[in-house]
Amino acid sequence: MRDNTHPPFEQINRGYNATFQNGRLSVGLVVPITAYPDSPVQEMTGHLARVQRAEALGFRAVWLRDVPFDVLSFGDAGQLYDPFAYLGYLAGQTSEIALGVASVVLPLRHPAHVAKAAASVDQLSGGRLILGVASGDRPEEYPAMAADFDGRGAAFRAAFEYIRTVGTPAPRIDNAYGRIDGDMEMRPKPQGARLPLLVTGSSRQLPDWIAQNGDGWMTYPRPGQAQDRVLQDWRDRLEALGQAAKPVLQPLYVDLSDNPDEGPLPIHLGVRAGARWLTAYLEQLEGIGVNHVALNLRFNRAPIDETLDRLARDVLPQFS
Repeated sequence: MRDNTHPPFEQINRGYNATFQNGRLSVGLVVPITAYPDSPVQEMTGHLARVQRAEALGFRAVWLRDVPFDVLSFGDAGQLYDPFAYLGYLAGQTSEIALGVASVVLPLRHPAHVAKAAASVDQLSGGRLILGVASGDRPEEYPAMAADFDGRGAAFRAAFEYIRTVGTPAPRIDNAYGRIDGDMEMRPKPQGARLPLLVTGSSRQLPDWIAQNGDGWMTYPRPGQAQDRVLQDWRDRLEALGQAAKPVLQPLYVDLSDNPDEGPLPIHLGVRAGARWLTAYLEQLEGIGVNHVALNLRFNRAPIDETLDRLARDVLPQFS
């Protein structure tokens, strides 16, 4: 049963506000919306039509990733396109669905470029950007960019501070990424109150720092009781720090069965299951405080368009 007694989350921009509602769960999709179980590189044919289909069917958000190199040992090349170029393209081809990044690797980009690109997308999309940020987990990328892998935690904090600061009027900052003395502006500013910045995993930060500074938290799938404990700790930490409630989201790999009662069969970071089991599972996640689940169809066996229709018919109505 939906719990409507929770205080609302802070209203930041249109995408954030529509995707995250306290006490409720919404459903999104990881881009590209396609199956590629046997290859690290995705087939991008029809990628735009799938995003537009997802929007028409009522999915709340699509999620891109920031993967500059295809690290062969990692086994996943990301969605191929640069996330900000792709976000701009999708902003002009959609109108309602939130455009999320999970997540920009801050130590591998200058934060001035991140801040300007992200604010531009937020303006061009009518306030639909949700910016996940991370410290990065592919060590091979760091020497390729002459960046310090071991120092990525400190670099993440400095970049985060820089992005936050340049979104304000007459910014003043002096850190590892540069100095601004209040005599110039970063334009455009975000359309909403600020860029919504959601921290992914630990990003090499202490839990209190994440709770204090992030606009939400991207965490990973865990068995039910373990996830429940983690989310209770998140809420307790926010309260102890005097912070308002903030959303939590997680990914979930899904192979949707034609049989609605099938499941669950574990797969990598997810399940093969039918729509009834998946709906019940998402309701459990909603009950323990997950506010958004980004479904990844990489290992899906059925045709993707049929799967999207089945999800929209049999799962989404419970979470609209």
